[in-house]
Amino acid sequence: MPYLEIKKQESNEEILKSIEMPDVTGITVAEASKILKELGLEFSIEKQTQNESESENIVVEQLPKKGIQINEGTKVIIYTE
Repeated sequence: MPYLEIKKQESNEEILKSIEMPDVTGITVAEASKILKELGLEFSIEKQTQNESESENIVVEQLPKKGIQINEGTKVIIYTE
């Protein structure tokens, strides 16, 4: 409000980048984690069955689904077989 000589406060909050959720199903956990990290997304891995090598597990499901608009920093859940 310039007429009252009150300065606009700067927001310390960062403006979050909007991202379209990619499809990471059908690829290894290692590949999926690389893609998600490059986009600035956090993720957790839920195992549906035990496999000896986590990096060789294939992603069979994801939340949120592909194509959904999400913000950078959103936590994604990937499910492996």
